[in-house]
Amino acid sequence: MPETTPFPSRLILAAAAISGVLLALAMHMLGARFGLDLGGLWRSDATTFMPAGSALAWWLIATVGFSGGYFTASLMHSAASGQLPRRMQHFLIAVGVLVLVGAGQAASGPSSVPTFAGFLTGLAALGLGALMAFCGAHFALRKA
Repeated sequence: MPETTPFPSRLILAAAAISGVLLALAMHMLGARFGLDLGGLWRSDATTFMPAGSALAWWLIATVGFSGGYFTASLMHSAASGQLPRRMQHFLIAVGVLVLVGAGQAASGPSSVPTFAGFLTGLAALGLGALMAFCGAHFALRKA
């Protein structure tokens, strides 16, 4: 069997973090389409409580970012060492493309959120997704 060249762990970490961020942003766009308002924390209504949709949106983005970074890093490590079958690689690529296509379709529709508020919630989702994707990828590489 031919000797495999090991990938640098920083390359796997960067690719897994980028993949986790993209999946977290896709979840943010899909959640916004289904009414999960990420900006519910910054409302100034003193008489109402924070909606549960806002908390669910934060948790979904964090979970998808972390798990996306973790699973991508572990799968890339397995693929680099030759332990991942070729059919599984193609299946995972197809699933990733379908998720991103669905998020693009959800983002192309009209938004009910004002432009500046949507921009701030997008930045918050990007920051949360990046942090959690990096943590997930880092934990996966330490385990491997």
